[in-house]
Amino acid sequence: MTELLTATQMRAIEKAAIDGGEVTGLELMERAGAAVVEAIIEEWPQLDAGAPPDGGSAPRPAAAPRDISEKLKRAVVLCGPGNNGGDGFVVARLLEERGWAVEVFLYGDAVKLPTDAHTNYLRWSAMGAVSPLASSTIEERRVSQRADLLIDALFGIGLTRPVELPLVALTADPALGETHKTVAIDLPSGVCSDSGKELGEEGRGIWADLTVTFHAPKRGHTLADGPARCGRLLVKSIGLDSHDDLGAMSPPVLTAAPEVASLAKGQGAHKFTYGHALVLSGGAGRTGAARLAARGALRVGAGLVTLGVPSSAQMEVACQITAVMLQRVAGADVLAEILQDERINTLCLGPGLGQQRARDLVPVALAAKRATILDADALSAFADDPRQLFDLLHTQCVLTPHAGEFARLFPDIADRLAAPALKGPAFSKVDATREAARRAGCSVLFKGADTVIADPAGLCSVHAAVYARSAPWLATAGSGDVLAGFITGLLARGLSPHDAAATAAWLHVECALAFGAGLIAEDLPEELPKVLARRSS
Repeated sequence: MTELLTATQMRAIEKAAIDGGEVTGLELMERAGAAVVEAIIEEWPQLDAGAPPDGGSAPRPAAAPRDISEKLKRAVVLCGPGNNGGDGFVVARLLEERGWAVEVFLYGDAVKLPTDAHTNYLRWSAMGAVSPLASSTIEERRVSQRADLLIDALFGIGLTRPVELPLVALTADPALGETHKTVAIDLPSGVCSDSGKELGEEGRGIWADLTVTFHAPKRGHTLADGPARCGRLLVKSIGLDSHDDLGAMSPPVLTAAPEVASLAKGQGAHKFTYGHALVLSGGAGRTGAARLAARGALRVGAGLVTLGVPSSAQMEVACQITAVMLQRVAGADVLAEILQDERINTLCLGPGLGQQRARDLVPVALAAKRATILDADALSAFADDPRQLFDLLHTQCVLTPHAGEFARLFPDIADRLAAPALKGPAFSKVDATREAARRAGCSVLFKGADTVIADPAGLCSVHAAVYARSAPWLATAGSGDVLAGFITGLLARGLSPHDAAATAAWLHVECALAFGAGLIAEDLPEELPKVLARRSS
């Protein structure tokens, strides 16, 4: 289980280790700096100017600065006014000891540095100079000229205000012959650690090629603009233990690959052991979305899946399905009668349903108190008065809005999320989804590359389709309907609403990654058996 920490939680873990005598602040700073250097050499071995002269792992003693012409690679380290700057001084010293030409800039007053950061400032000062960092030196590109490597140790996770420096000018400009790599320590400066949003004016902060953080990823590494700004993310251990007491609200966790055994079917079971899902469809010419959802539910392992269609769509659907069954559902009265069959344990309403049909059927479906997923039209149908829907919902429901649908159901929460971040910690998608789940009284899956799933008690997961799990091919019509179907099938099999949503989100992206370019929604259910087979081998 990978927790996504806030800045406050990370600082609490560090403080507990220091207060408990496990480690000193200076030792943590040294470990962090060493981890950054290690990550740089792992990522770009061609940049390494060589190990210490004796061939060992120990750094050589500090020596008088040598002429830049003697050295192979040039690093520029930007140090800020806090402990992130202290990490930067350690990186500068360790790179110097490896034979790099290192130039260090400090933003702020050295005498105001925290104690440990000031100690490392003095250690570096015995080896090399420290120049002041100002807007003019950045804009005139005096900082980044001739650099092979730029280290952003300005603010890290501690940033709570907009950055005044024009840091975006530090991005390598090939037109000027700049090809340097940018490495951020903890988080690119300008990004809020808790929300992933840029603080203040858009476009002023650092864009990193590599971000190195410690102990655990932070929320901002996976949410909003964070992943794009981080480049590639590496999480390095600095020897800290996990702590259970991280505040009243437990951290969200990254969704992980499901245990394939938990999705297998046992010997001696029969189809009703794995549930009977009913997917409600719209009328003629509008059945494709529901058929995609039904196919997804069946592929993920529901024992039976039935499509409930109005009479106008019966012939259209009958020509398109085989393993999925067909049931005429003309209106609310017929649905109520069908739901007398208690073997139907899961309902899916929304994909292609039509808003008027949704207004008729959703109240009946929710009154049956079965596991229910509401998507698309089943959400938009109540945009004029979301409270009507919330009064009907129960804890076995899952809502799956995209950003537009979320704004229609939770306009005030959406406004807070969309507002410019003027100070940190900023309101995040995790905060928004948790608040929405509490208001609705059920689980909410808020779609996006940073999909967030929360239940009314605050349990929260993030499925981040970013970095190595980026799946842009999912930007295709119908992919969300398949996701709804995956959740439906897992609910039918008995998973809790939160677990069904989190597992479905992971499988959905994994199918897209496995298929690759050219994906259309119909491919997702057909890719699922291959994904599960590869994971079980």
